[in-house]
Amino acid sequence: MIIVLIGYMGSGKSTIGKELATVLDYGFLDLDDYISDKENASIPEIFKKKGEIYFRKKETEYLSEVISTSENLVLALGGGTPCYGNNMDLINDKANLISIYLKLSIPLLAKRLFQERANRPLISHINSETDLLEFIGKHLFERSPYYSKSQFTLNTDHKTKQEIIESLLVHLI
Repeated sequence: MIIVLIGYMGSGKSTIGKELATVLDYGFLDLDDYISDKENASIPEIFKKKGEIYFRKKETEYLSEVISTSENLVLALGGGTPCYGNNMDLINDKANLISIYLKLSIPLLAKRLFQERANRPLISHINSETDLLEFIGKHLFERSPYYSKSQFTLNTDHKTKQEIIESLLVHLI
């Protein structure tokens, strides 16, 4: 089985994904890390040197490659991955794959991301929590229709890692 974790940046896809993979004795893969390895460049470098259109095409190509050739894997997608091309169709049409949207509220996302915004090129220019709240709200409004195509949605507000893992296991067993 492949478990695909979907959600906004900072929602915990990689953190929860690694923990879930350990519990299930599965492999773990962050799609952005996979793309960086394949392209021999960081995501910001790819955007800067080759542009977003190139990145999104490669993202779809590598997503298809991973879900076609893997098993027993927890896959964390980039926050924008579900929103481009036919990525959600690729995910939802694949047998033995479960897609789960890790949904964290806008205020909690903003609180979490404000502290680490220097490491997030998309939001590094935002200097106040109020502006970040507005940015995330607009982004989530645009992305929600794609995220909601996931097979399951798990609200992670005020839940510990262990509680989230336990909730995920309910959907997987």
